[in-house]
Amino acid sequence: MLLWVEMETIDVAIVEDLEEIRDALRVLINGSQGFSCTHVYADAEQALQQLPTLKPDVALIDIHLPGKSGIDCVRELREQMPNTQFMMCTVYDDDDHIFEALKAGATGYILKRTSPAQILEAIRELHTGGSPMSSEVARRVINSIHKRNTSSAEATEALTDREKEILDYLALGFLYKEIADKLSISKETVKKHIHNIYEKLHVQTRTEALNKAFQR
Repeated sequence: MLLWVEMETIDVAIVEDLEEIRDALRVLINGSQGFSCTHVYADAEQALQQLPTLKPDVALIDIHLPGKSGIDCVRELREQMPNTQFMMCTVYDDDDHIFEALKAGATGYILKRTSPAQILEAIRELHTGGSPMSSEVARRVINSIHKRNTSSAEATEALTDREKEILDYLALGFLYKEIADKLSISKETVKKHIHNIYEKLHVQTRTEALNKAFQR
């Protein structure tokens, strides 16, 4: 006896201003088993009006849209649609666009030159909890992380071990007196160390010191 198991259909929305790309994506998705696309928009404004009530599983959004950008669109929709996964589908592969999109709430980032089969696989991966990215994009993300780690190490290289120790306590939110008690030194000594930390990092406040040291 054969058992019929119904495959889950991933509901996909598209926000793309170029008609030929919009239509090609819709045809690809609707023509593939396990996928459905009935929500298609040419700009962010239309998407913002309708998608919060439709709540698709996945939204493919272009960055460069007329009026409000795709990144702003994701930022606003994310708050209203916490269960929808957003993937940028764009020609932009520069660091600024990539990180702005990820900060806005996108969990996937693919380039428009991605093959049809890879686009479908990326949608499926996104829906099942992954964070698909085109290989070029993933490489930029990794390189950026390496640069940030290097900058963080260089920023604190001039600090003494004691100054690094005090900086760690500052990061944990300890007050000067609490740090003094922890290290069995005077509060004035703590202040002197912190003054030296600020000078070496070329900053004037605790927040600036922590941001520079830990590259937040």
